[in-house]
Amino acid sequence: MQPLEGFYYFTQVVDHGGFARAARALGIPKSRVSRHVVALEAQLNVRLVNRSTRRFVVTDVGHEVYRHATAMLAEADAALEAVEFARAAPRGTIRASCPVAIAQTALASILPDFLVKCPAVRLQLHVSNRRVDVLSEGFDVALRVRSQPTGEDGLVMRSFGTFAEVLVASPGYLERAGGIAEPSQLAQRETLDYAGEFDRRPWELVGPKGETAAVEPVPRVICHDFVVLRAAVLAGLGVARLPETVVREDLKRGTLVRVLPAWSSPQGVLHVVFPSRRGLLPAVRAFIDFLAERLPGTM
Repeated sequence: MQPLEGFYYFTQVVDHGGFARAARALGIPKSRVSRHVVALEAQLNVRLVNRSTRRFVVTDVGHEVYRHATAMLAEADAALEAVEFARAAPRGTIRASCPVAIAQTALASILPDFLVKCPAVRLQLHVSNRRVDVLSEGFDVALRVRSQPTGEDGLVMRSFGTFAEVLVASPGYLERAGGIAEPSQLAQRETLDYAGEFDRRPWELVGPKGETAAVEPVPRVICHDFVVLRAAVLAGLGVARLPETVVREDLKRGTLVRVLPAWSSPQGVLHVVFPSRRGLLPAVRAFIDFLAERLPGTM
């Protein structure tokens, strides 16, 4: 692809009817204009203009090149204007992915404030527990919760804080099945596990003195959806390990109670991944900065 500079000077020469007039209009030496046009002719291996001390004539191929060059330069200007327009203020569409529980709790409470703050921004929010491929699926940002976040090829990560997970059960279930004083007793109780079909892991717990326990329950329900698990544990079907944000109001009301409250689960790190810091559009940058400011207060 030829550089646009030569085409620009050539169109200026044609528009002004000669090298001297183009140079005066541009405020540059005539030799510079001539040098660029001569270099363009050499690159294209054609004569674009016939010139002498008295005459300046555009060749037939020169007219054809001029027509395409003016269109090309106009599109280049439009592209630059589009970029400047996009960078001037947050505007345009953001494609974001978010896990269900985060979308229904933390994100739902703060999104209206962001959209009021940035009225020219449109948000396409993909709510799913599926780990999307940010690059190949064309997402601008993706929220994740992982106990041990790992780098993803080609993506930048920014952490917002941690989510606590708690073991909960309904008072009715504990009255019927008996209290739980040690982690090992979980193996003899009905449990409900948040996991996919093939990614179940032991429940890792840390005791009050720093001791650890790994429990491998045999769940009665395995589900990759916090809403379903919350409904099941409220119905008295067993013990579940859920984010504290999902069951916070249930614990306040007493419809659920903590199981083994002295023991804790490894905290999940809430973070966002996005393709690159370089060339980040204002709308995407504003969204990420807004999440960094507001999300920690919801956790």
